Amino acid sequence: MTVATTSTPAAAAAVERPKERRGRRRPGAWLAALPLLAFVALAFGLPALAMLNGALSVDGSYGLGNLSQSVQGAYWTALLGSVKLAATTAAIAAVLGLLLAQAVVTSRGKALREAVLTASGVLANFGGVPLAFAFVATLGNAGVLTTKLGLADHGWSLYSFWGLALTYLYFLIPLMVLTVAPALDGLRPQWREAARSSGASAWQYWRHVGIPVLLPTLLGGFVLLFGSAFAAYATAASMVGSSVPLVTMQIADALSGNVLVGQENVALALSLDMVIVALLVMAVHLPLQRRSARWLA
Repeated sequence: MTVATTSTPAAAAAVERPKERRGRRRPGAWLAALPLLAFVALAFGLPALAMLNGALSVDGSYGLGNLSQSVQGAYWTALLGSVKLAATTAAIAAVLGLLLAQAVVTSRGKALREAVLTASGVLANFGGVPLAFAFVATLGNAGVLTTKLGLADHGWSLYSFWGLALTYLYFLIPLMVLTVAPALDGLRPQWREAARSSGASAWQYWRHVGIPVLLPTLLGGFVLLFGSAFAAYATAASMVGSSVPLVTMQIADALSGNVLVGQENVALALSLDMVIVALLVMAVHLPLQRRSARWLA
């Protein structure tokens, strides 16, 4: 026995009408965004134009002298030092953050999950002078753990590249947990069950299903961590000063005239270099974020 289904023009029009409503935009809807656009123009546009004008100003005219000087000598060494520190800490934090997020997501305790995610939200924004003071009091030359464990006798120094990297991991790992946890939640249990029914091991599931699906999120998280570490200033300034060459330290010294007087435009050129690196980071991060959202939708 078959049941015939009929479709009337009125029913078809009723189905198409919600689609038309969703696709139709009000002519003046963009006016609601004017306050936000004005704020962005004042808070970001004007400083960016002032920075660009100062970076290109050379002895009353425009040129590339400041930009050329910003990629030479100590300035170039500091820029490379910032890239090296950001890449190293981002890679380590991405791996450790992924493992911690996976442990939290797969745990059966809801209280543990909420506690870890809440703590990650707090620690991801904990930095600057308070973080530097905490590590100096704990792992500095006269820190609690340094004296009790005799770390200084084994060559440990907080005021070095790896000491600063350890400090950065304190807020980068929680940031990675917050970034990758929603993606791990998006892995459907049916995929794992299908792989298990097909005789695949846990390693084969992660190699052929889990990692390919999570790869855009992982790469996007790495890029986000890189940008966060690359732009950090207060923690390094409070803890290591100029002992570790960083571009943010060079900008501060050039603006304050601690090393040479009259290098303010060079500092703006260094800032422009950082903006270029940040734009490259965002150019990589945004497509990866869209691709990850499309996979996990």
